Amino acid sequence: MIRAARLGYSLALAIIGGPPSRFAAYSQLFQRALEKAGRAPLPVLVHSPGHVAPTDEQAKAEFWPRWRQLITAMAAERGFAIPSKASFDAETGPDGALYVGAPETVARKIAANLRALDATRFDLKYGMPSLTHDQLMINIELYGQQVIPRVRELLA
Repeated sequence: MIRAARLGYSLALAIIGGPPSRFAAYSQLFQRALEKAGRAPLPVLVHSPGHVAPTDEQAKAEFWPRWRQLITAMAAERGFAIPSKASFDAETGPDGALYVGAPETVARKIAANLRALDATRFDLKYGMPSLTHDQLMINIELYGQQVIPRVRELLA
């Protein structure tokens, strides 16, 4: 955070597990370091995985098997726990790091975490391996046409 601030770079927080709010201290440290370096405030970006579908149930059903497969494959190398259905439900809930659900669900979660992290930008990492082309296209359409405008409304 401090080096990025000194060099005048924006901050990107890549959050793939646990409560995003635990990263608020990093965002605050970054802004204090910018101020100390005599720089204007810079954007803070949140980057997290997710999937948008017409309903919460559909989004979770499409995303869960792919998420489990991906994290299981990386678990030994990166020290991750193998996800369970219960841990997935927690991560897709209001305090988790996965933005999976219907447009309103995802928009409310993005807006809440942007506020909590004093962030101004959000990047949805979409496209888990083996999602179909149609699932990806629906995700992109819903994200662009419904989620983003709703986040803007919620933050206004």
